[in-house]
Amino acid sequence: MKNAKYLSGLVLCASLSQPAFAADDCGKVSIADMNWSSASLIANVDQFILEHGYGCRAELVPGDTMPTSTSMIEKGEPDVAPEMWFNAVQALVERGMSEGRLAKAGHSLSDGGEEGFWVPQYMVDQDPSLATIAGVIASAKLFEHPEDPDRAAFYGCPAGWGCQISSENLFRALQLESKGFDLIDPGSGAGLAGAIARAYERQKPWFGYYWAPTAVLGKYKMVKVDFGTKADADHFRECISKPDCDTPKVSMYPAAEVATITTSEFKKRAPEAFGYLSKRAFTNQQMNSLLAWMEDNQADGSIAAEHFLIEFPTIWTQWLPADIAAKVQSAVDNL
Repeated sequence: MKNAKYLSGLVLCASLSQPAFAADDCGKVSIADMNWSSASLIANVDQFILEHGYGCRAELVPGDTMPTSTSMIEKGEPDVAPEMWFNAVQALVERGMSEGRLAKAGHSLSDGGEEGFWVPQYMVDQDPSLATIAGVIASAKLFEHPEDPDRAAFYGCPAGWGCQISSENLFRALQLESKGFDLIDPGSGAGLAGAIARAYERQKPWFGYYWAPTAVLGKYKMVKVDFGTKADADHFRECISKPDCDTPKVSMYPAAEVATITTSEFKKRAPEAFGYLSKRAFTNQQMNSLLAWMEDNQADGSIAAEHFLIEFPTIWTQWLPADIAAKVQSAVDNL
């Protein structure tokens, strides 16, 4: 009888204590700290919220697109890749999900990665037609060529970058050369950003390729030029993005899917934490502004995450249940 009572007591204690960790045993979580600013910012935000809101032992590990996705499939680590651009590893990630090794949470960027041909906002304010490719072509003489006064300038993507192919193919599809434009190679990413900055400082016309989210589009208000067509994702993938595209057709850039990927084991082990990752998302406008702040303040992902959590609770509290948000806010108050 004594043994029976003793055993029943053990069973009762176990049943009372087990839900504390079995319901959502977050435990140790490894988060890929990718080597670009927006991904590092998100990784640091995730580390703080998972640690202080969900009790995870969250740590950051160095990451990059291809090696991180491959490691998650083959080794089951890291647990979380906060900002994965699908256009770079779509086939690999889809294979990992079909094999039950990976899970897709939410979209890191709610409106996707953005590319396009742009003009400064101040030009459109003066002439709304410049928000369209027809208006830009009609006013080609405004866009001064750096070397040839008889030609107009279109600033393309730097040589050797993937976007060089698509921007050159669209330059051909839009027949911009016959309309008076030369495609200018800026030489580097810094050269392209510098061209926009110089135009803005002098309030001069500018026309060229750029992408978001970036600090540049956070600092300088630009308008994406409307080609008068929708995005043809199939043609873009099969022709415009390839160097041997002989007959490119006019198409707006399709939005790039940018999502948070986790291992399936993490999703199963920590469903509440996974739920947070499913809701956590930034708009391009929000991220552009944060990246501009990072650049102006020479801040890394950790400092930028603190800035975001302190200054923008109206954004991040929407991602969390009220009780979790209160825990995180208490930790933020102690920063």
